[in-house]
Amino acid sequence: MIRIALYVCPLTVLSSLSQALDTFRLANQLAGATLFELLRVSADGRPVDLGLAEVRVDGGLELAEGAALLLIPATGSALQRTLEGNAALLAWLATRPPEQQLASLCSSACLLAAAGQLDGRLATTHWALAQQFRQRYPRVRLQIDALFTADGNRFCSGGAQAGLDLCLQLIALHAGDWLAQQVANALVVERQRGSQLRFTPLLPDNGQDDAQLAPLLRWMALHHAEPIDLASLAARANCSTRTLLRRFKAATGLTPNDYLQRLRIGAAQHALRNPAHSLEQVAAQVGYADRATFAKLFKQLCGETPGAFRKRLRQA
Repeated sequence: MIRIALYVCPLTVLSSLSQALDTFRLANQLAGATLFELLRVSADGRPVDLGLAEVRVDGGLELAEGAALLLIPATGSALQRTLEGNAALLAWLATRPPEQQLASLCSSACLLAAAGQLDGRLATTHWALAQQFRQRYPRVRLQIDALFTADGNRFCSGGAQAGLDLCLQLIALHAGDWLAQQVANALVVERQRGSQLRFTPLLPDNGQDDAQLAPLLRWMALHHAEPIDLASLAARANCSTRTLLRRFKAATGLTPNDYLQRLRIGAAQHALRNPAHSLEQVAAQVGYADRATFAKLFKQLCGETPGAFRKRLRQA
C-alpha cells in the first residue's frame, strides 16, 4: 500500500484537493483494492477552514514523514501570502530526504522551490505565474510549457486541470499504466494532452501601459504581415534601435521581433478557423514565405502544429 499525505492549509484550493483525492480514490475502486492510503495533514494537525468547508485532517506534518508521497494541492496565485502562511511547512520540507516523493499541484510549486527542493531540477507551475516564479527561483529549471514534470522524486503540475495529469502519472508510476489508463477512461480524459502553451496568451497584456510605445504596438498589429525590421520600427518610434529594444523589453518582456512573431501566430490562429485556407495560404497571409518556418514557430509558441490546432477546432 502506498501512503500519500495531502497537505492542507487555509490557502488550499478546495477543488485541487478534491481532484487529487477523487482521482486516487477512483484508482482504488477500479483496482478493487486499497492501493493508495490517503491521509490529510495540516501544519499543526488541526482542522483547516477553507471557507466553503472545514477540512478534517488525520494529523500534523509528523504523520507525513512516513508517507511515500507528500502532495501539496494548489494554493492560489498570491505566492508571497502562500509563503508567509506556511513557514512551518517550509522548514519541514527543507529536511525531506531525496528518496521521499514530493509533488506540487499548480501554484504550490512555490513551496517546494522556496524550500530548496527544486534547485537544479525541472519544474512547472501555472503559466500565469511563470515570470514571477523565474524571478523568485532562478535555480529552478522552469519548463512552463509542460503539463507536469518529473525530476527524480520531485513532481510538479501546471495550472488547474494539469493537476489531474500529474495524478494519473503518479498512479502509473506506483500501480502501472493500465490502471492509470482505466482511471483516465472513467474520467473521460486523454492521458496525453499536449502542452500548457495551448492555453497561454501569446501576447502580454501590459504593453499598452507605455503611452509612447502603444501607438507602435497598434501599428505593428495592423501591419504584422509586412516585412518589418528593427531599424524601421525605431525610425517610426523616433528613437535609436538600442533605446527601442530597452523600452520594448521593459514594456512587454519581449524583443520587437518576438512580439512580431507572436502577432503573426495569433493572426494565424484566427485564419486557421477558415477551412478554405490551406496552411501555405495561412502562412503567406500572416507574413511567412514558407510553410516550414511558419509550422515550426507555430508549434514552438502554441505547443501543437497548425494542422493539429485546426483538427482540434473541428472536433470542438
